[in-house]
Amino acid sequence: MTKTRHTVVLAGALDTKAAEFAWVKALIEKQGVRTLVVDVGVLGEPGFTPDVSREAVASAGGGDLDSLRRVRRRGEALDVMSRGLAIIARRLYDEGELDGILGMGGSGGTTVASAGMRALPLGLPKLMVSTIASGDVRAIVGHADIVMLPSIVDVAGVNRISAKIYANAAAAIVGMVRGETPPIAEARPLVAASMFGNTTPCVDHARRLIEEQEFEVLVFHATGIGGGTMERIISEGYIAGCLDVTTTELADEVCGGGASAGPDRCLAASRAGVPAVIAPGCVDMANFGALESLPEKYRGRKLYQWAPTATLLRTNIEENQRIGEMIAAAANAATAPVSILLPLRGLSMLDSAGGEFWDPAADAACFDAIKGNLRQDIPVIELAHNINDPPFAEAAAGALLGLMRLSEGSAAAKL
Repeated sequence: MTKTRHTVVLAGALDTKAAEFAWVKALIEKQGVRTLVVDVGVLGEPGFTPDVSREAVASAGGGDLDSLRRVRRRGEALDVMSRGLAIIARRLYDEGELDGILGMGGSGGTTVASAGMRALPLGLPKLMVSTIASGDVRAIVGHADIVMLPSIVDVAGVNRISAKIYANAAAAIVGMVRGETPPIAEARPLVAASMFGNTTPCVDHARRLIEEQEFEVLVFHATGIGGGTMERIISEGYIAGCLDVTTTELADEVCGGGASAGPDRCLAASRAGVPAVIAPGCVDMANFGALESLPEKYRGRKLYQWAPTATLLRTNIEENQRIGEMIAAAANAATAPVSILLPLRGLSMLDSAGGEFWDPAADAACFDAIKGNLRQDIPVIELAHNINDPPFAEAAAGALLGLMRLSEGSAAAKL
C-alpha cells in the first residue's frame, strides 16, 4: 500500500545551523512532506523549537546536556549525541515516524547525523549535506547506504551557492521518500558472493550456475567496505548461503593494507548459521595506494602496480600462514554446514603459473594452516586448478548448493 504521508527527519545542530535547517524544512514541507526536527546541538540555544530536543538526545546517549556544556569536551559531546541520535532515529523508524533522514553540517555535524543514519535499515533514504563529502568518508558512511552531497561552501547561511545546494537536497530527499521500488518478478532466496577483479571469472561463472537453480546472487566487491557490507547483510538475516571465495580482505588485515574489513571478516555466516563455501581467493595480495605511499618495510617485496593509485603487495609465507589460521577459525565457528575449497594452482589471476604473483610455497603455507587448524568434521576440497578455472567455479557452486540443501533438510528435521 502506498503511504499517503511521508516524514523526513532533519538532524542537525540548531544552535549554529538553525537558519539553514529552517530553510530546508520549509522547502520540504512545501512539497507536501512532513518534517520532524531533531536538535543535536550542545552549546548555544536552539534557533527554533525542535520536535526532539537536544536534552532528549543527550539523555538517550547516556549523557547529561548540562554536564556536556560545563565540561566542553568536543569529542565526548559528539560521542554522546551520536549514540543518542542513533537510538532516537531507530525508535522513530520503528514507530513509523521516519521515512527518510537528512543531515547538514561540518565534520562534527556530519559525525553525529551519520551515526543516526547508520542505525537505520538499508534502503531507507539517507542524505548527508557535508563540508567533508568529497574527502575520505569511509568512517562516515560505514556499511550504510548514505548519500553524501558536498555542500561546496560551509553550512553557514543561505546564499546564492548554498541555496541551490539546499534546494537540491530537499528535492532529493522528497523524491527518495516518495519513490517506490518496482516489484521484483519473483522473490528468490539470496546468496552472497565476494569478488575482486582477480576472481571475477570464478564468481561470474559460479553466479550463473547458482542462479540457474532459482537463487539470486548478490556480489560484493572485496575492498573492505564491500566485504563488511556483505557481513552486515548476512547478519541481518537476508542471506540463504554465502560463496565467500574472495577473502582477500584478510590479507589487508594482516599486512595493514587499505582494503581490510576488520579481524571479524568471514565470521558473519558462521555466527548467523548460514551455509558457506570459503576459499582463500586473492589472499596472495594486499592493497595499497600509489607506489610512493607504500610503507618502507614493503619496498623490497614483490609488487604489482594495478593502477597508478593501486599497488598490490604479494603476501609471503608467514602472512599466508596467519591468513590460513584466520580462515580456519572462521570456519570452526560455523553452526551451519561449511566447506573449504583450495585452488592448488593459484589464488588469483596474478597467482597462476608464470604469473607475477605465482608463489606455490606461500600458497601452500595458507593451505597447510587451514588444514592444520580446522575442525575435523569440516570438509576440505582440494582442486588442481586455479581459482578462475571453470572447474573450480563449478565445484564451488555445486558445493554451496549442496550445503544449502543439507541445511534445509536439517531445519526440516527439527520441526
